[in-house]
Parts: sequence; structure tokens; C-alpha cells
Amino acid sequence: MKRDMDQWTCELLKAPRKKAMPVLSFPSVQLLGITVRDLISDSGLQARGMKAVADRTPQAGASVSLMDLSVEAECFGAAVRVSDDEVPTVIRPVIFPEVEEEARMEQAEALSVPAVGAGRTQIYIDAIAQAVQMIEDRPVLAGVIGPFSLAGRLLDVTQSLIYCYEEPDMVHTVLKKCTEFLVQYIEAYRAAGANGVVIAEPLAGLLSPALAQEFSGDYCRHIIQAVRTEDFAVIYHNCGNTASLTLEGILACGANAYHFGNAVDMREILEKVPEDVVCMGNIDPAGEFRNGTPASIRTKTLELMEQCSGHPNFVISSGCDIPPLSPWENVDAFFAAVDEFYSR
Repeated sequence: MKRDMDQWTCELLKAPRKKAMPVLSFPSVQLLGITVRDLISDSGLQARGMKAVADRTPQAGASVSLMDLSVEAECFGAAVRVSDDEVPTVIRPVIFPEVEEEARMEQAEALSVPAVGAGRTQIYIDAIAQAVQMIEDRPVLAGVIGPFSLAGRLLDVTQSLIYCYEEPDMVHTVLKKCTEFLVQYIEAYRAAGANGVVIAEPLAGLLSPALAQEFSGDYCRHIIQAVRTEDFAVIYHNCGNTASLTLEGILACGANAYHFGNAVDMREILEKVPEDVVCMGNIDPAGEFRNGTPASIRTKTLELMEQCSGHPNFVISSGCDIPPLSPWENVDAFFAAVDEFYSR
């Protein structure tokens, strides 16, 4: 269903009672009785999973597709580990750290930008096309990786941080190709009917402010300027612990909303962000949703709501993607605590 997402953003800001917006997709495996391996390989299962989550969580403000940060890197040729219970991970880059610097630049220059639809990307695009036919009571958002986080997986995550200092031209060569692909990939999601996209850029959270701007912020801004429209929203996600230090550059990206991880203090973020900019976060997805209890997540949720709901631009969410085997009792307790807070 087509929506005015600029209006949706404004209404979200004005609403006295804001719907929670956790990044909740992979736990659908429990509702469908399938494995993560099954889910990532079948567009129909992904769409059914999104619908099952939407039906289970009528209080949620949006439906978010899989936050699988391996699918784009796999398109470029990176090796990926898949399991039944965990989110896929990249295990081998395409620019090899063991070769000489000159050879790495040659590999970067030779790197081809894959066609949208390569690897598993068509499965994910088709899933969104099906999901928007099933879910009509809220926006449907696709999920993609951010440019530096993608480049990091192609270069090796640890080495990419070093390359920013020692081989910046090579990193920029890879980043330009990542950015080109991501714009095309997001546009394919929009053509499939998505109301917007969540861009996950966690690796930028490990960079200094200056490096974060050069190797992430400028590229994110380019992507957002290319894809954001009145009827297509962009939510920027950064779960790094330096987000409060790089906040100026993050906000310059021009997204509809900004989503922060549990490594930062949401109160500190909200004190620095203008009240007309939506900020989401940040209940610990591993510590609470996966490994907590209904009682502990209720306590943490109420505590965060009490600390932050005085800010009109605060929307409670998970700090990042909720792990696949997180107990649904904890997810239910999170939503119940939000309802409890607003019922006081």
C-alpha cells in the first residue's frame, strides 16, 4: 500500500502515544516452525513471517523485513556461513588482507558491482512484494546494510578499520561500488512496494568522528538523497558506542528517523538531537530480548520510557535486530510494558 511517509513521520512526532518499533523479523522462525536457513532461502516464508509478526504485534508501528547483513556481501562474492538458529555471517572477504597493498588495490578496482537480483537479493525483494499485499495496517520497511558496513565485510571487518588510515584510496574505491549497488538495491525495494528502508550501518560506530564522516556519512547521505521521497522513508541505524560523538554527521544524512543501539545512552542522544527529528532505541536485543526474562524486560522498558518519553521525538525500540530464538514471552512483555506505561 502506497503511503505518504513524510506525513507518517510527522504523525509519529506528534502522536502523544507512540507505537513501539522494534527491529523484529527473525523470531518469526518460531511462529512458522522453521529454521533460519529456511527463512533466508524462501521469499514466501519471509513474507509469511512478516505477516505472522504483524499479527502477533498489533501495537507495532511498522513491519520490518530481515536485517540480514550478509546478503549484499554475498552478492559481491563474499563467503557466508548459514545455520539453522543464527543470523548468517560473512566468513571470508573478497579483498584479501594477506596480499600486498598494490594487489589489494587491483582487487578493489577489479571488483564488479553485482546486478540487483544476484545471490539472495531477489528472494528478499520478492518477499517485500508479497508482504505488502499481506500487511496493510502499517508501513512495510525493507532492510539493507550501510555502505561502510558492506565495505567492511568485503575487506574484512577488522582490517577495514586499519585500511581507512593506511589505504584510504582503496577503501573509497570499494565504497563507491558498494554505494552504487545499494542505491540500485533500495530502488528495487521501492519498486516492489516497500514504504521505506532501514539502513544498518553498525561498523561506522567504530570510527572516529572524522573518519566516520569520510568513510560512512558522506556515502550514506548520497544514498539517502538518491532514494528518499515523499512516499519512501529511510531510517538510519547505528548501534556503535561512538554514535553520540558522530551525531552531527549522522543527522546530516537526511533520514526520516534515526535508530540507535544499546551501546549509547538514549538520554544523551535525545538531549543533543532537535525535537523534530525522530530517534528510536534502544532495549538490549541480546541481553534482554534473547537472554532476559519477561520481568527483566518489563523493568528495562519501563525504565527507558520513564527516562526518555519526555522527549516528543522518542520512539521506543530494540537496540538492534532481535535474535531469532528470542523467547516470544519477552517480546510480548516488551509490548505489554509499553502499553502499561501509556496507561498510567
